[in-house]
Amino acid sequence: MAGDATRVVVLLSGGMDSVAAFYEAHRKHCVVACLSFDYGAKHNAREIPFARHHAERFQVPHFTIPLEFVARHFASDLLESGGEIPKGHYEEQSMKKTVVPFRNGIMMAIAAGFAESQEAQAVVIAAHSGDHAIYPDCREDFMRAMGDAVRLGTYVGIEILRPFIAMSKADIARRGNELGVDFAQTWSCYVGGEMQCGECGTCVERREAFQLADLTDPTIYMSTPPLPPRPATH
Repeated sequence: MAGDATRVVVLLSGGMDSVAAFYEAHRKHCVVACLSFDYGAKHNAREIPFARHHAERFQVPHFTIPLEFVARHFASDLLESGGEIPKGHYEEQSMKKTVVPFRNGIMMAIAAGFAESQEAQAVVIAAHSGDHAIYPDCREDFMRAMGDAVRLGTYVGIEILRPFIAMSKADIARRGNELGVDFAQTWSCYVGGEMQCGECGTCVERREAFQLADLTDPTIYMSTPPLPPRPATH
């Protein structure tokens, strides 16, 4: 990578979006570190090892930051302390139960401080156009405002880079395929079992993305019933 390349920190959860964003960032920038967060989600133990795997592939330092306070004090069915993960389409209102309040805001704030400490210039997050309205901290208005706050709140003006913001999940699957991502080495399922369930909202989104991208889905699921229809909008 050229000496004048932007030094970036990548938020790398181990899911298909963040892994593809990491590969994209590795091609375009100088990735100085990858960050994962263990916040007590049901799937953290399944997802984070994949983040570590991809970081090690490119010999990029990988750090997992524990956020025990989220697990202890926040309410969400995504957390070990919460209820069951709902099945169905990822745009169903029932998926609100999996929202971890202000999760992206917390992670981006920590990543900004970490990035400045690492003498980086930017943070990469895999936000995309398909991030749904039920997740307030995935919306572009929020991302833009958070980007302004991070830039203004750091001496070097850390930028929040969103390389996939105009792309759909299917677009990301295609781009990841072009970049050589082994999507079998990624995790989406919120249930967090031994195998991805195939029926929760994130599994449905994953299966739909490969289908729309006309790519073979390498994932082994517990179940692959017909994909549920997208809910009607009013």
